[in-house]
Amino acid sequence: MPSDSGQTTSNWMTTSLPRFTPLAENTHASVCIIGAGIAGLTTAHLLAAQGKEVIVLDDGPIGSGETGRTTAHLSSVLDHRYYELERLHGAEAAQLAASSHAQAIDLIEAIVHRESIDCDFQRLDGYLFAPPDQSTQELDRELETTFRFGLDTELLPRAPIDSFNTGPAIRFPRQGQFHPLKYLAGLACRVQDHKGRIHTGSRVVKVEGDKVTLANGSVVTAPAIVVATNVPFNDRITIHTKQAAYRTYVIGALVESNSVAPALYWDTADPYHYVRTQKIQAADGSKAYDLLIVGGEDHKTGQADDMANRFRRLESWARERFPMIQALSFQWSGQVVEPMGGLAFIGHNPHDQNNIFIATGTSGNGMTYGTIAGSLITDQILGRANPWASLYAPTRQTVGALTETAHQALNVMKQYADWATKGEVSSPEEIPSGSGAIMRQGLKKVAIYRDHSGEIHKLGATCPHLGCIVHWNAVESSWDCPCHGSRFNPTGRVVNGPAASPLSPVD
Repeated sequence: MPSDSGQTTSNWMTTSLPRFTPLAENTHASVCIIGAGIAGLTTAHLLAAQGKEVIVLDDGPIGSGETGRTTAHLSSVLDHRYYELERLHGAEAAQLAASSHAQAIDLIEAIVHRESIDCDFQRLDGYLFAPPDQSTQELDRELETTFRFGLDTELLPRAPIDSFNTGPAIRFPRQGQFHPLKYLAGLACRVQDHKGRIHTGSRVVKVEGDKVTLANGSVVTAPAIVVATNVPFNDRITIHTKQAAYRTYVIGALVESNSVAPALYWDTADPYHYVRTQKIQAADGSKAYDLLIVGGEDHKTGQADDMANRFRRLESWARERFPMIQALSFQWSGQVVEPMGGLAFIGHNPHDQNNIFIATGTSGNGMTYGTIAGSLITDQILGRANPWASLYAPTRQTVGALTETAHQALNVMKQYADWATKGEVSSPEEIPSGSGAIMRQGLKKVAIYRDHSGEIHKLGATCPHLGCIVHWNAVESSWDCPCHGSRFNPTGRVVNGPAASPLSPVD
């Protein structure tokens, strides 16, 4: 069920997380990290272990952003096929991308064992297969490319799923999965063990030079600043012309233990589906089940109004292929940021001081990209060479992706046509309790939310990032921007950047 927070509450990932107090005074650190997700806490852990004085700031609890909404595939199987990355970036770069994700899984495994973090980490195989009505040509090209790159892949007659025949499938060995919030809880404790400081409830509103300013007026001064907030709110235009935000949908269904072979699964549909399992106890603790986690049905953020139908289509897809499903127990959505050219942007923020770093554009591989970001940014802050620096440099230009970038720019420009359209309602009385809609008020558009008690909340419908008109997301109870993916809770508070300020109240 949606909540007034702007985030669905039916995610399976519950765990006891450390509590931290807000920052209430001016302070200094060697490194200030904004964002307590996988990228932020990995960076903090690695730097603190090297003796750096680290402070981590987050508006919400640790993992309350997209890390707490992932399906936690730890994989070197990327959203962009390797043959496409080779075309865009060259063979050496594509091979380097493959090795960086494999090393990220290795690093997570090493941290889990070295720091004794109980987070359900396990190694397992991954399987990529085509939909029944689709050619296997994509699989053939990917298999040939990965062979040349030295990946230990093989083509099998089918993936190891008894309930339906996937047809030919590429096996990717030594992938992984874990419980991301348990992992973050362990990282947070180790950061503190190394004298690092973590402050939640600490909203950052400005990054400039060596100063980070919070909403309460407190200032952190640090020679190095890392913005690890999924999308950088400190960059207004440059990065956001090179990536696009998408909503992705996930369901969790109970099945008998071991009725689905534990592995990671993907098909090559567009948008593609992704599947894994997770051990879980029944609500009364009487029996252990497997939770079958199935995701897909992606669309650009703010550019769909059939979210409930997407969950139904996802359930239909899953039940057709996994008839052993007993009950649908969870559903939620998340936000992924797709970079033009298929590779994340990690490193120095373009057109900014050299002491400011970002990590964004992590597409559907956020857990491994977040770990890559921790390793790469740690090396850059410590002045060490890193083989991935140019590969993921936010300043890079990918000539082969110019068409994709142009299409994205055209898509964004089309969204500004919302300024000229009629409102969805002519008065607030038409809006049901717990829902929102856009109403025209003269030359302006107003975002109106009626809460569950019937009180009306009026907000300017213009996203403060670059002026697009927000849309109501009935599943997440949020206002979503269709241009660059900013999201706001029903009363206008920022949930996702790049917007740095809330929707303005309207009298």
